[in-house]
Amino acid sequence: MAGQFAIVTGASTGIGFELARICAREGFDLLIAADEPEIHDAAQKLRDEKGGGAIEALHVDLATMEGVDQLYDAAKSRLVDVLMANAGRGLGHAFLDQDWPRAREVIDTNVMGTTYLIHKVGRDMRRADQGRILITGSIAGFTPGSFQAVYNATKSYLNSFSFALREELRETKISVTCLMPGATETEFFARADMLDTKVGSEAKDDAAMVARAGFDAMMKGEGDVVSGLKNKIQSAVANVTPAERLAKQHRKMAEPGTAKS
Repeated sequence: MAGQFAIVTGASTGIGFELARICAREGFDLLIAADEPEIHDAAQKLRDEKGGGAIEALHVDLATMEGVDQLYDAAKSRLVDVLMANAGRGLGHAFLDQDWPRAREVIDTNVMGTTYLIHKVGRDMRRADQGRILITGSIAGFTPGSFQAVYNATKSYLNSFSFALREELRETKISVTCLMPGATETEFFARADMLDTKVGSEAKDDAAMVARAGFDAMMKGEGDVVSGLKNKIQSAVANVTPAERLAKQHRKMAEPGTAKS
């Protein structure tokens, strides 16, 4: 992929970093972004590893339109061959117990920032009639997320948005792929205040494995990929289970105090 240009958001740690690592190893020029200064450390790690492309990092708040504009401008009008819209936030605890600014930040990052970035970059791709978009959704989007109500709702939005956009672009040379991971070994659960929950304390999928599944599906032009057999089964069951029952089941995983002893 030498000479091609990729943007990866949420690339300081976890799935985003692993997606960026794959791109670097494939020879992409990279612009990586995150809302924390550690994005610069991530960029240096990628430069230190084998790879042929240039790597630029941007510390920017992707929950704001201004931050998205800053990221878009940093591309310096270069056509984006691959956009990996991975930036996201989570938040545990009961909705009415959450601080509103933190809940809004989940919505603004996962929904508004992601959608706005795809709108800007996607228009450029449409004019050129080429490009690939990978959106990090989640199997959480299939389930009413008791004690993760806002987060799961945003992932439901992203899952739906991805399929709709893919259909709208069906007659173009632009592909849209939705990566739907399950619980993954990242900083997510610590940042979401969920380490005292069952889902936060149990074994999780490897971020590198999840990223590889998403990258490969994107390069094949597939519409979606659920990483891992357990997650495939869980998502299939969710599609035929009443929402009220799913919400009750999710409570057993995400309610504070349910962590494995």
